Amino acid sequence: MNIALRKSWTQDQFLAWAGHNEGRYEFDGFQPVAMTNASVNHGGIAQNLYSALRSRLRGSMCESMGPDAGVETVGFAIRYPDGLVTCSKMIWTAYKVPGVVVLFEIVSPSSGRIDRIIKVREYAAVDSIRRYVIIETTGLGLTLFHRATADEPWFSETLAEADDGLHMPEIGIEIPVGELYERVAFEDATEAG
Repeated sequence: MNIALRKSWTQDQFLAWAGHNEGRYEFDGFQPVAMTNASVNHGGIAQNLYSALRSRLRGSMCESMGPDAGVETVGFAIRYPDGLVTCSKMIWTAYKVPGVVVLFEIVSPSSGRIDRIIKVREYAAVDSIRRYVIIETTGLGLTLFHRATADEPWFSETLAEADDGLHMPEIGIEIPVGELYERVAFEDATEAG
């Protein structure tokens, strides 16, 4: 039996292709991977996250960015997290953000496996990343992975109450969990905040 082997893309090929293509894609190190459509809750949580980060980081050396900022991980893969913070000097015309310290993924039912397994491993391989925050969309809850240095394993914890504080000493801020869920309605028709 003959099996056709596909040739892997290079990161440069992906970036050139993605710049002229409709839709949103990540690069898994071999080929483009379509990103799933986002729910209304996803969009609301994202807006709350961007607002919280921007207001708290104003005047600091750190910069928050949204879902169009690329992060290089293992094997030259490029991921586009829902939010990130870097405290490194950036080249604003570049396609990848250097020195990312904190990453946020707003998880959907279709992206859960990738966000909770594959990206945990990929982000752990990036020396600068100190905290990875997974934000749920079907109910209030955060899963945090954090470490003090690159050679430490991830420590994980869960925040599940609106009054819990998302402490991020790496960037010197804290966000109440409930603030991320303001005006977000879950299926039982109750609002989170």
